[in-house]
Amino acid sequence: MGFFSFGKSDSSSTKINWIRIDNLEKLTEALESSSEKPALFFKHSTRCSISSMALNRFEQNYSAEDCRCNLYFIDLISDRDVSNKIADQLGVQHQSPQVILLHNHQVIYTASHSGIDAHEIEHLI
Repeated sequence: MGFFSFGKSDSSSTKINWIRIDNLEKLTEALESSSEKPALFFKHSTRCSISSMALNRFEQNYSAEDCRCNLYFIDLISDRDVSNKIADQLGVQHQSPQVILLHNHQVIYTASHSGIDAHEIEHLI
């Protein structure tokens, strides 16, 4: 259930197999991966209850079974440099929580807070 179960293998935890981006090298690889299939970045603040609610709502509503997109997770508290770099490199103003959907190195969707819509993202993918 959300960030607090992140990384656990228990079947009761999140159904999303997030790929954590915790350094700039991994970010570069993730950005490059968007040429093969869409890449979704979820920027989450572990100190913010609104961010936790947005993450939980996304995880409950997103159908991760088909794997049509790589799902990347950025912890804004411990990996601020990664968050700043993605905002700079993609020209997307930083917000928290925030999702950025990238395909062929182009931003095709971005939203924050309650505007994060898992169903709309699935439709775009």
